[in-house]
Amino acid sequence: MSASPGEWVLLSYRLPREPSGPRTTLWRRLKRLGVAQLADGVVALPADARTREQLEWLADDVTEASGTAGLWVARPATAAQERELAAGMAAARAEEYRALVVDCREALAGDPAGRTRVLRRCRAEWRAVGRRDFFPPAEREEAAAVLRELAAAVDRDATGAPV
Repeated sequence: MSASPGEWVLLSYRLPREPSGPRTTLWRRLKRLGVAQLADGVVALPADARTREQLEWLADDVTEASGTAGLWVARPATAAQERELAAGMAAARAEEYRALVVDCREALAGDPAGRTRVLRRCRAEWRAVGRRDFFPPAEREEAAAVLRELAAAVDRDATGAPV
């Protein structure tokens, strides 16, 4: 992390309690983006063209659902605040990578017949987590290694090569 804090794009929003559908949809989309939750109704992502556009779309969705939304570009007041945000986001991704490792290891230890299906699902999850991994934790490398190991096992299963 650099000595001076970088820019972040913030979305502040408020949605009516009813109907609950738009709130649930927004929550799922925010989770998929991997936002840092700053407060109730305020989330942040490191600022770049992609993250800004994604939060702009969500702001539009909030407005269409009879809510209010604002988009802001800001800098944390200190590098320590930014490190705290980054650490929280990295911890969330680390948890997702650990779950991916567990799934791959279970497939490696389990029935070879289901490994191809698990490999496809784990690769899709790897890509999804990677899209929201702004501050890669050490667990990313472990997940990559076990995913490669699972792919090699699937290849061996398909060719009948010895283990």
